[in-house]
Amino acid sequence: QVELVESGGGLVQAGDSLRLSCAVSGRDSTTNAVGWFRQAQGKEREFLAAIGWSLGNTYYADPVKGRFTISRDIANNTVDLQLTSPKPEDTAVYYCAAARTIYVPKPETTYDLWGQGSQVTAPS
Repeated sequence: QVELVESGGGLVQAGDSLRLSCAVSGRDSTTNAVGWFRQAQGKEREFLAAIGWSLGNTYYADPVKGRFTISRDIANNTVDLQLTSPKPEDTAVYYCAAARTIYVPKPETTYDLWGQGSQVTAPS
C-alpha cells in the first residue's frame, strides 16, 4: 500500500530557504508522478509542481517558477520541494500527492493518494 508522508515544514525567516520532503513508501507501478500542492487558510488548494518518477520531467505553476524546485531521489523514494526565499504569501499547508500519470499534473483529480500535509509559515 502506497503511503506519503511530508516533512520539513516549519517557520522560515526572510531570506532563508526551506526544503520539504515527501517520503513515498510502498511505491508500486501505479505511482508514476508526485505533485506538490498547498492550501492557505481560507483559500482553495492550489497546484505548485509535479515530477515524473521515471524521466524526472517537471511541471510548475507560474507563480512559483524560478522560486520553487521539485526533485526526486529514486534510491530513497523521496520527492523534495525546495522553497527559495519564501514570502509571507507562501504560508500554507503543503501537501504531496501521488498520481498514475505525469501528463495532466495540475488538477487535484489526477492524484489518487495524498499525504497529511506540512505547515510552512513565512512571517511578514
